[in-house]
Amino acid sequence: MIVRHKIAEPFDPTRPLTPTGNLRRRHLVSRFAQGVAIAAAIAAVAVLVIVIWAVVSHGIKAISWDFITKGEPEGIGPNLVGTAIIVGIGTLIAAPIGVLIALFLSEYAGRRATRPVQLLMDVMNGLPSIIIAVFVYILIVEPTKQQSGLAAGIALSIIAVPLIARGTQEVLRLVPAAQREAADALGVARWRSVLTIILPAALGGIVTATLLSVARAAGETAPMILLSSLAKADTYQFNPLKELPNVPVKIFQLSEEANPEGFTKAWGLSLVLIAIILALGLGSRALLNRSKRKLTR
Repeated sequence: MIVRHKIAEPFDPTRPLTPTGNLRRRHLVSRFAQGVAIAAAIAAVAVLVIVIWAVVSHGIKAISWDFITKGEPEGIGPNLVGTAIIVGIGTLIAAPIGVLIALFLSEYAGRRATRPVQLLMDVMNGLPSIIIAVFVYILIVEPTKQQSGLAAGIALSIIAVPLIARGTQEVLRLVPAAQREAADALGVARWRSVLTIILPAALGGIVTATLLSVARAAGETAPMILLSSLAKADTYQFNPLKELPNVPVKIFQLSEEANPEGFTKAWGLSLVLIAIILALGLGSRALLNRSKRKLTR
């Protein structure tokens, strides 16, 4: 018995493509994956809308001029000022450190140095805020026996550093390589080209990354409870070496009280905090899009 084997035809790259039996199945799988992705995006947006609607519907009852400007028991003015001071301290500490780390990774470090530093930033970004709060408590509060806005600001800066570094690094990558090559061709020192060419070109994106990081760190509660929770909010306080009243701690305290009026104030505080964070987030996104358009022209 003679067995004849079919000889495969040689591949012809000029031959037109013809559909196979798997084409319909691939279309179905592709549409299913696309539908799942769309559903996940809709679910995420829906959750955000539900949360914002719940906060607005419950918190709008407490919003008034006296509520925002006066101290306890009528208002939350000292809490807003204390939060602004703490977040400002964290930003002043974290912004230069994060930008310098990003410059090192994008302009100076080689592959061997880049990987461990990026791994360290990822680990810091994944640390729970309560661990950072305990670390700062042992480092500052326990030796001095004194809570302070400075300690809370340091904790927020630790949270914000990896966020600022990663965001700034992505912005620096958008700076056209031709600018760096032109500076090198003219014999400009690397540090001078960084200060006069790269940083000015990426300044808008750097500010955006900083604002996003501030918005992310401003709502952290654990560092505030451990490091600045004993302050009285009946008067405005500005000394960062002492404990400062702040919004996250006040929301936590009001939510623990068995008082309907306290719950209303907690919702109002939550609405103010979310409004600030949303304003920072939307503003920073607008600045980032504007910076990207300028860098990609």
